[in-house]
Amino acid sequence: MTLLDYIKGLDKDQLEKLAAACDTSAGQLKQVAYGHRRASAALSIAIDRESCGVVPCEETRPDMDWAYLRGTARAA
Repeated sequence: MTLLDYIKGLDKDQLEKLAAACDTSAGQLKQVAYGHRRASAALSIAIDRESCGVVPCEETRPDMDWAYLRGTARAA
């Protein structure tokens, strides 16, 4: 699921709680969700963690080699 789809399903309090748990603001989450800003690696991980994997790191930062970091990359 995309971050935008995920946050659209949240009410204002839930969005604020998600932002606090991710150590950011609701505004920053919206900026990332709408593609106006890029999430840091730390924020991508926090979103993945706080959404219980519903919004995976690969969605918010597709440019990073998450398979390698997760230990699921295939050997060459």
